[in-house]
Amino acid sequence: MAKITVLGATGFAGGWIAKEAASRGHELTLVSRSTPSEAPEGARVIRGSVLDGDVLAQALDGAEVVVGALSPRGDMEGKVADAYADVATRVAETGARFLIVGGFGSLKDADGERIVNTDAFAPEYKPEALELFSAYERVSAMDGVDWTYISPAGTFGSFVPDQSRRGEYRTGGEDAFFDADGGSVISGPDFALAVVDEIEAGAHRREHISFAY
Repeated sequence: MAKITVLGATGFAGGWIAKEAASRGHELTLVSRSTPSEAPEGARVIRGSVLDGDVLAQALDGAEVVVGALSPRGDMEGKVADAYADVATRVAETGARFLIVGGFGSLKDADGERIVNTDAFAPEYKPEALELFSAYERVSAMDGVDWTYISPAGTFGSFVPDQSRRGEYRTGGEDAFFDADGGSVISGPDFALAVVDEIEAGAHRREHISFAY
């Protein structure tokens, strides 16, 4: 079993990933600005900001895998890329894997354009999407970092009514893919399933991948 640190453990993606990893017996450290209301039994909980160097050092100590599930909102607006660059610098020294939960906007459309840069992308979400893509650009350019950048489907989040677990998903690269009806969807539990499968298999290293139905 792996020692996994989840940054942003009270968020939508981070919470589901922590739950899935705990169910498989992994050793968890959960980091967030607020105490998780439903932390898995046995998890080590660190309350604080990843922008605090001491908090981050404590969170990464002994970690074999670090999952970045931070949201570029609130006091993290415009700061996630910097935070992830700091994490990447640290894990380059320890050898820990670094998986970043990015955004759908980081994927490419059929014309090879980043979706966040197209007119089809909702402008109200563009700042967050650009911040996550900036994190991808910065971390992927760094030497010695065992990173994997993971984009969820276009319809993904707590706003989606159906959060059931199908126990299935498809894996793609950095080109967006869709289901037979032209949709791009995945639930929180199935995204977490895919992420923890990737942690265990280690199939995609220094790659941008995506998960959807």
